[in-house]
Amino acid sequence: MEEQFQKTKKKHIAIIGSRGYPVVYSGFETLVKELAEGLVKEGFRVTVYCHDHFFEDKPKIVNGINLVYLTTSKRKNFAQLVHSFKAIFHCCFKRYDLIFAVNSANGIFGLVSRLFFIPSVINVDGMEWQRPKWNFFGKTFFYLSSWFSTIFYNRIITDANAMADIYEKKFYCESTVIEYGANINESSNSNLISDFDLEPNSYYIIVGRLIPDNNADIIVNGFLKSSSTRKLVIVGDVPYKDHYADKIKSIDDKRLKFVGYIRDRKLLDQLVKHSYAYFHGHEYGGTNPTLLEALSNNAKILALDTVFTREVLDNDKYGLFFEKNSSSISKLVNEIEESPSILNKFIDKGEIRIKERYNWKRIITLYSNVFKEVTK
Repeated sequence: MEEQFQKTKKKHIAIIGSRGYPVVYSGFETLVKELAEGLVKEGFRVTVYCHDHFFEDKPKIVNGINLVYLTTSKRKNFAQLVHSFKAIFHCCFKRYDLIFAVNSANGIFGLVSRLFFIPSVINVDGMEWQRPKWNFFGKTFFYLSSWFSTIFYNRIITDANAMADIYEKKFYCESTVIEYGANINESSNSNLISDFDLEPNSYYIIVGRLIPDNNADIIVNGFLKSSSTRKLVIVGDVPYKDHYADKIKSIDDKRLKFVGYIRDRKLLDQLVKHSYAYFHGHEYGGTNPTLLEALSNNAKILALDTVFTREVLDNDKYGLFFEKNSSSISKLVNEIEESPSILNKFIDKGEIRIKERYNWKRIITLYSNVFKEVTK
């Protein structure tokens, strides 16, 4: 009887390192939401650790997912570290079957799960140690955290083959590649974009925080140098006073339209879907969730040429590329304005890429397989 019980007992997975569930602010929160819901359907028990101050109501269970709320620091740079520190000890005393952490900043906490003999897996995300927004100490911290991740966790998840190569060369660590996913947006309602005084195909669009990592300044300057009469819609900002963001927003040109943050996912989808082309300037990530969202909306994509964007777009099969300079961007814009057929060959192709590689069903199955292997 005891042996039969052990065979039927559901494995219990704890997820730490995000703001919680079901809030969705970034790629990590989207991953946690989709993964937690998918794992429950796969027969796992799942507990997600949440930042207490993000939730007014604090239900213990939502959609079959157990929720634990822990207080943390109000200082942005320390909030997640303090929360993860509390969460990892709480997890270890609860004796979960496996701890799954997101973000390489949690690398050191794998030591705690090791000491308690609890299997652990971490998704390390991108090359955080190279991001311009961090000073020397921040870059050093993320580099060491990424290195600790490869030492203390039982399994490392990277989100792109190119990222796996980097971890193998830099940290001599093999990793399991599991990309991010996206859900195809099949709805189309151009009426939603009329609130911004826009019409389909009358504008280009950028989506992302106004930080150096995303190269919005180069994209804006390159677009303004082009002969295009279309608008450039900039979705995003930063939630603090910042010289880089202020300099971009201070550019006075009637072709630029700054709309700030858009929390309404349906509205943002329609803005991307009905754009003439979508600019993607993110530089240091692996499989970028924002790029996948653009593909899921069948956007025609103009991307910064990196090993990561070439992997997602299968070289030039699902998009066009520009170099990291304004001249390359203005040249590309002029080319697709003069010869629309160059861009139009990507109409309705994005969802094909999502279906073949970046769909959540595939992603959840891969995670499920890893968790089963690690907990044997």
